[in-house]
Amino acid sequence: MPSLIDLRRRIRAVKNTQQITKAMKMVAASKLRRAQERLMSARPYAVQMQRVLGSVASRVDSSIHPLLSSREVTPESRTLVIIVTADKGLCGSFNTNIIKAGATYVLGSEQTCTLGLVGRKGKEFFSRRGYDVMFEQVGIFQKLRFEDAGAIAQTAMDAFLEGKVDRVMLVYNEFKSVMTQRVVIDQLLPIAREEVAASGPDTTPIVPGGDPRAQIDYLYEPAPQEIFNQLLPRYVEVQVYRALLESNAAFYAAQMTAMDTATKNSADMIADLTLYMNKVRQAAITREIIEVVSGAEAL
Repeated sequence: MPSLIDLRRRIRAVKNTQQITKAMKMVAASKLRRAQERLMSARPYAVQMQRVLGSVASRVDSSIHPLLSSREVTPESRTLVIIVTADKGLCGSFNTNIIKAGATYVLGSEQTCTLGLVGRKGKEFFSRRGYDVMFEQVGIFQKLRFEDAGAIAQTAMDAFLEGKVDRVMLVYNEFKSVMTQRVVIDQLLPIAREEVAASGPDTTPIVPGGDPRAQIDYLYEPAPQEIFNQLLPRYVEVQVYRALLESNAAFYAAQMTAMDTATKNSADMIADLTLYMNKVRQAAITREIIEVVSGAEAL
């Protein structure tokens, strides 16, 4: 049975830990608000840009720009998998889920995969296990900038255009709510083509027996080549930036939830230890009384 001094020491240690978890929860809540505001400002633009370019890509010849060219997938093909994790822990299963999803995708893929690791936790996990790593990016979430996303996107585009990889996949945690994050695996390159039958509000047949929306085309000003040269690299940068913002907001939400749970658990532990300490103290008092009474009777 532990002594009263040991129990008091344990209670004091748990109280100190509770103060730390409570402070970390407040810090995470403050950073989550700012990260969520940045995400909500960028998400509509990124989603609309993805929808428009997917629709445009489905109606143009893929040879018009290298980022649109789909290559035949064979066992000899190489895939760059960009995995976005956090630089820090104490966030529940946030990093575990994304690492597990990335490793499952790599091991289950029929093509050879090379990794692009964003975040310290992913770097520590995959580097120690002998995975093929093309690039690493650590410490960008302390002050996340669009230039950081541009550097990652440029590395991915260079590898794709030079033929080092035939496809680029993006694995990250999408922020759904404070309590929910969803692991997303998206194809970044080549730019995915939207199903023509799923776009356009017009349902009036143009050709009997044909799909009316397949007849819709775009007018380009200036030339399509010039538009795609400017727009497609920016599209890749925006999608990477959105993934970083999603992951950043999801991390602070997961950390806030984890620290809130830790604070509640520490309160329960303090209550249990206090109750146990009182029982030990009461037992010691009872034993001393019995010894005094027994000594008096002996005299």
